[in-house]
Amino acid sequence: MRGFVRLFVWLIATTAAWPVPAADRPNILWIVVDDMSADFGCYGSTAALTPHVDRLAAEGTRFTRAFVTAPVCSPCRSALITGMYQTTIGAHHHRSGRGTVKIELPVGVRPVPAIFREAGWYTCIGDGLAESTGKSRGRPQGLGKTDYNFEWDPAIYDGEDWAGRGPDQPFFMQVQLPGGKLRDGPGGVARVRHEAAAAFGQATEPAAVTLPPYLPRDPVLLADRAAYLDAVRLTDAHVGRVIDRLDREGVLDETLVIFLSDHGISHARAKQFLYDEGTHVPFVVRGPGIPRGAVREDLVEHIDTPAVSLAAAGLGTPAAMQGRDVFAKGYVAREAVFAARDRCDETVDRIRSVRTADWLSIRNFHPARPMLQPNAYKDAKPTLVALRKLHAAGSLDPATERLLFSPTRPAEELYRWREDRWQLDNLAADPAHAATLATLRDRLDRWMAETGDRGPEPEAMYESDMTVYVGKGKPEVEANIATMKRWAAEGK
Repeated sequence: MRGFVRLFVWLIATTAAWPVPAADRPNILWIVVDDMSADFGCYGSTAALTPHVDRLAAEGTRFTRAFVTAPVCSPCRSALITGMYQTTIGAHHHRSGRGTVKIELPVGVRPVPAIFREAGWYTCIGDGLAESTGKSRGRPQGLGKTDYNFEWDPAIYDGEDWAGRGPDQPFFMQVQLPGGKLRDGPGGVARVRHEAAAAFGQATEPAAVTLPPYLPRDPVLLADRAAYLDAVRLTDAHVGRVIDRLDREGVLDETLVIFLSDHGISHARAKQFLYDEGTHVPFVVRGPGIPRGAVREDLVEHIDTPAVSLAAAGLGTPAAMQGRDVFAKGYVAREAVFAARDRCDETVDRIRSVRTADWLSIRNFHPARPMLQPNAYKDAKPTLVALRKLHAAGSLDPATERLLFSPTRPAEELYRWREDRWQLDNLAADPAHAATLATLRDRLDRWMAETGDRGPEPEAMYESDMTVYVGKGKPEVEANIATMKRWAAEGK
């Protein structure tokens, strides 16, 4: 009898992983956008027309409260491709594992493309517009953005486009779009403005844009925001071309399409931070079996994407996976979602957050450090250059000075995030909310313990990863590394 029970349990556990008949194997297509918040028409934005993402929402399900678990590219993407918290798998420091000390995934954790490929899907990652592919299996040239912090085999991708698949073979495709990064680099703002004018007949006028209330209406910031909105429009147009291609090829209605971004807009208090501007993202799902025109207000995390995709494909979810199939029958909505920010490039930090339906609690592990620590990547952006110049001239209003240029940070922050959209009013010190703060503090502690948060980066790993930055003709980076080491020695 005991042997029969073991056999029955084995059959249940393995049956979910067997490929389903070819006719029931949908294509899976993720559209992953860099550096972009939920600034689309279907999310209530009127600043940019986005008919194609709006169409996906109208024909599928839109999640209004979707959040990433990390507000910067590589930790977020490491979490996305595994369905795991980046803090659990040790991939939480931005651009880590790039030196001699490497990061290996824990036993039982695998990149999602490897699972799909083994099950017979053609796995690809690119821009979604290629009409043909010359790539052979295991040849990664031309692939779209990956940016994983752990060691991985490029052979998990068959090519850069689904055009290379076999007859009747389903595909798992990641369309990787630069999004907000379109405006990056020298002349980026002007370039986006030119492209938008050519594509839509008119670029967004800087004078017409609205900024967060704590940012000054400086010409540089206004021009950057206008270019960002044009990047939203250009991204939407690209999405439209991908959807039109699926339609032309007759596979749109047999393809699960998931649209999301890897974190929010890049500016002073958004990307790299755990406020809404950094972690709240668009999340739209369209495809077979997905409710049409539905709007979900429950809390979801971007690491739920793999579980949703594997379930739609009829494949089993790995036991270790922390993401959830939010469309599963009997699914119980999350009561809280979590996020973490750690080292970004050379800049050491550690921040954790827990968010419930009403509250956002943030814990700063380095409260003696300034809000805007020195960081060569961010400090080179025109918006940060302008803000630091205004700060040096004493031209910023007190609220902006406090939020951006405070020399220290509160150890804890507490916000009514739905009412306080920009998280301006920190209630952590208010005795009226002491019980709420204590409850959330305990909840965050439990999450960190239960998920095995790896915590601070070992000194050997930091030294290894910094070798990628040192000696590249960027003295500001080396100066920042020295500052990080000095502050650490001071216990700061």
